[in-house]
Amino acid sequence: MTNSLVPPAGPQRVLALAQLANSVGDGAFYVTSALYFTHVVGLDPARVGLGLTLAWGVGSLAGVPLGRLADRRGPRGTAVLLALATGLAVASFLVVRGFWPFVAAAVVYATAQSGLAAARQALLAGLVPAGERTGLLAHLQSTLNAGLAVGAGLGGLALHAGTKAAYLGVFALDAVSFLLCAGVLLRLPAVTPSGVVKGPVKGAAAGLGVLRDRPYVVVAALNTVLLLRMPLLSLGLPLWIAERTAAPTWVVSALFVLNTGAVMAFQVRMARGVRGLATAVRAVRRSGWVMLGACAVFALSAQGSAGVAVGVLVVGSVLLVVAEMGQSAGSWQVSFDLAPAERVGEYQGFFGTGVTVARTAGPLVLTTLLVGWGPVGWLVLGAATVAASYAMGPATRAAARRASGRGANGVACAR
Repeated sequence: MTNSLVPPAGPQRVLALAQLANSVGDGAFYVTSALYFTHVVGLDPARVGLGLTLAWGVGSLAGVPLGRLADRRGPRGTAVLLALATGLAVASFLVVRGFWPFVAAAVVYATAQSGLAAARQALLAGLVPAGERTGLLAHLQSTLNAGLAVGAGLGGLALHAGTKAAYLGVFALDAVSFLLCAGVLLRLPAVTPSGVVKGPVKGAAAGLGVLRDRPYVVVAALNTVLLLRMPLLSLGLPLWIAERTAAPTWVVSALFVLNTGAVMAFQVRMARGVRGLATAVRAVRRSGWVMLGACAVFALSAQGSAGVAVGVLVVGSVLLVVAEMGQSAGSWQVSFDLAPAERVGEYQGFFGTGVTVARTAGPLVLTTLLVGWGPVGWLVLGAATVAASYAMGPATRAAARRASGRGANGVACAR
């Protein structure tokens, strides 16, 4: 696995270009959307939060059937259509001015985004050998962070201008970025649909689909617990710094830049040693201990002067990003290796709902633990992470045994 920040030429580089195309627009969207919906559309902030929660709730449920569609109809065509749908949903935000039109547009946006993520994973699985997937996902994560950083800078210019035209320009940029993403994805070779299983379908391939694969469901649930770290930089740490430490609030921005830059520079290297289920489980377990260390350090930042608090927060943030990169690499490998070869889109669609659940439930959990419980809350969060990371071992082994059974029955083959 190369240390280069640029993936090898061919499908891997094209997938990275597609990732870069829409992540720039997304970065601009993320930093401006809240003010756009409140200041330009004129919605109450509480209603914006409610609408987005409803939208992402629907989107998380849509990930599995849209992933299944990618398996059965072909992931490239499905991904292109969903990228176009996402772009059209963003464009519709330019004209909506009421709550329910906003909710409808947000539902389409969240649904298309969730389905696009699943279809892209199925496309990646069809184009990239199993041994190279985690490395490519590390490249894509680095590319994502680079694009988000550029987009956030452009969004910052719009925020500085503060005009309606500037906000509309950002949303138009995001819409165009998804159209560019669709065009880039068309440059990839088509992948033959593999989700049609001949003969009688049994077990996990019937009825509720992936939900009947209970070991995989357990693995996905444990990964969701580990993903509770995701709202830390955007919500948990800002509230902690403002409410519980003497550090200045500008440190929030510095820690975000630190996190983004570290992922861009080191995610590929961190993923280099993850080659199979055993190494993936070890990576997740190590990341759990590092996350516990980060939580303990963050808890200490409540003590001391502003200078001391800033130094402690920087150390905690370094540990946090190391834990994040290790956990990401391990979970990518696990999610692919435990999925049936012909149903990667469906399984990835389900595994990806953990991100939505973490982003939806995470704010409430983190607010309660960190702001409400203080330093003890940090230790509880760290302990929960260690417990989930250690439980991943037996859960993964159980899922691997089930995958081997599917292979023996001719329904699916474990990788």
